[in-house]
Order: sequence, then structure tokens, then C-alpha cells
Amino acid sequence: MPATAKKNDPLELLRALEQRSLASSKGLPQQEDIKGTSLVIGFRVAGKKMVTPVDEVTELLTYPAMSRVPGTKSWVRGIANVRGNLLPIMDLKDYLMREPTELNINSRVLVVNHNGVFAGLLVDEVLGLKHFQDEDYSHKLPEVDNFLKSYMTGAYSQDSEEWGVFSMHALAKSPLFLQVAV
Repeated sequence: MPATAKKNDPLELLRALEQRSLASSKGLPQQEDIKGTSLVIGFRVAGKKMVTPVDEVTELLTYPAMSRVPGTKSWVRGIANVRGNLLPIMDLKDYLMREPTELNINSRVLVVNHNGVFAGLLVDEVLGLKHFQDEDYSHKLPEVDNFLKSYMTGAYSQDSEEWGVFSMHALAKSPLFLQVAV
């Protein structure tokens, strides 16, 4: 077959095109393992950094105006009208450690609505949304008071900091938390 016939042969043209493509190709990207992550809300109570799953908190509020409720325990701060709903406000630090939270510009209220328990929990500060790798989770509880441990499910370690995982759902189910009357 003459050389000119080869150049016009469609099959030969396709082979030449394939050779040029293969020579200049960079290959497919390598598949990377996607690591599982957890999205949580970071907050601080009594100087302790804690997190709770985002699905356990329905809303974040600044400290609202409220009315005191007579005949309740000291950790019940009062009741607030939030967009037409009555929201009891509980001082989480006072409930857990028998020490009232000192209000400041960073104080926030985490709203919990679980199995009929609708309450706002006053915390020292909300530290924002946090992402943790699932491999950073441990079932080992941080060094905290035993009463606080009963509401914790584990901890995350990141950058040499330990963040206890606080379960708002466990708190909402607790008979002690539901006993607000003196």
C-alpha cells in the first residue's frame, strides 16, 4: 500500500489520533477516601468547651427579656415570650454545677425541643459550628464532674483540645431536669 494511501485511510487516521491522545493525556484523578465528619455546635459552660449535635438544638438566641416564675428551683431563670411561644429559660451551669451563670455580652440560649420538652438553656458562650472528623471521636468521657458525665456521650480531640459531647436529648429526658418546682 502506497504511503499516500495510508495517510488517507480513516482507520490509520484514528490510530494516529489515539496515539497522540494517549501521549498527551494526564490520566484520571486518583480516588481519595472521604472521611466522615460530624457537624456540631460548640459552646462553653463554666470554662469547659463542649459540643452538641446540631440536630439537638432548634435555635440560638441572645438572652431574652423574661418573667421570673415563683416556686421554681434557682436554675430556672424565668419564662420568655419568643415569637408568641412561652419558653422556659434554664441556667445550664447552675443546674449542672450549682453556680449561676454570670450574664455578659457573649451569653446565649440554646433552644431544645425534644419529646415535648421545649426549653432554652443559658450557656456562657456559643463558639459556633464545628466540624470534627469521626476518627477524632472517643467514647472516653472527659475529666468532668460525675453529674455532668451523665449527660455526656464522649469527646472529640482536635488540635490538642478536648471537646466533651453533651447530649441535649439526655438532658430533656432526665427526671431531675424535669423537676423544676421547689
